[in-house]
Amino acid sequence: MSSPPRSAPPRVDAAERGATRIADRVVAKIAAQAAREALAPAPGTPPHATVTVHHDIARVRVSLELEYPSDLAAQCAAVRRRVALRIEECASMSVPEVDIDIEHLHSTHTRTPSGRDRRLR
Repeated sequence: MSSPPRSAPPRVDAAERGATRIADRVVAKIAAQAAREALAPAPGTPPHATVTVHHDIARVRVSLELEYPSDLAAQCAAVRRRVALRIEECASMSVPEVDIDIEHLHSTHTRTPSGRDRRLR
């Protein structure tokens, strides 16, 4: 016994199919990875990102640890560009701003042989 042929499901317009929502924490992981890529290789704790998404707009805050002395403005600009680009590519979201918090500066002059920063008194 053969089963009757299946008919194709009815065609549904794109607007009626539903929507894809990408969680804020997923976008934050994309942002943190992009910041790591922009700064590689970097000492200390890897970058951390927090994101607020409203519709298709992501507002991003990235916390960094950077080497000092160095061109901090250039490094922050590179992170901003890379984070915005990766979120736009991976999540199809607009990124009007990427705020940078520099949490810690690692001085090459106070670095111990173990790679940790020496406390200055």
